[in-house]
Amino acid sequence: MSLPRITPYPIPAGFGIDRARVAWRPDPARAVLLVHDMQNYFLAPFGTADNALLARVVDNIATLRKHAAELGIPVVFSAQPGGQSLAERGLLQDFWGDGPPADPHALAITDALTPGPGELRLTKRRYSAFVGTSLDSVFGDRDQIVVTGVYAHIGVLATALEAFMRDIQPFVVADAVADFSPAHHRDALRHVSDRCGVVATTSEITDALTER
Repeated sequence: MSLPRITPYPIPAGFGIDRARVAWRPDPARAVLLVHDMQNYFLAPFGTADNALLARVVDNIATLRKHAAELGIPVVFSAQPGGQSLAERGLLQDFWGDGPPADPHALAITDALTPGPGELRLTKRRYSAFVGTSLDSVFGDRDQIVVTGVYAHIGVLATALEAFMRDIQPFVVADAVADFSPAHHRDALRHVSDRCGVVATTSEITDALTER
């Protein structure tokens, strides 16, 4: 029930904004950027910070975050609490055990992405960042979400699916998410691309946001 050790792998290719089933394009007046669960606890399986995969994902999230700040796009961080009771864990306990410990370092967002003034940190206890949080209230008239973080086939995918079901257009950033393996990563991107949203690269998202 513990998290697996993650070996660096190439980001799955074959996805892009021009290959999407829908003609959605991210709009700075409509979008919210979500940095999903980039806590030290969930990044520990990647090993050291110089893990090539993790370093690339963190750099790309930082790039998107910078653009969001410049364009007035709300930035939201999701994070799980530590030391949860069995009642708080619910069915997650059966699949993943106790979850994050009540340790400040484990619970902190990785240093390179520490939330700053004006950025919201939400506490979540389920896969989707919408469940049991105030994420909905961030949107107002906005109806797009750009999703980054870990893990692609779990919380990232669940959040994208739920956004779709709330009539919020999901954009999952292929090279700003990571997973247990390239197969898990590709499966998540394929599911989003086929069923609920747009999969794009960091450069495609930033280009689309700034070309307006």
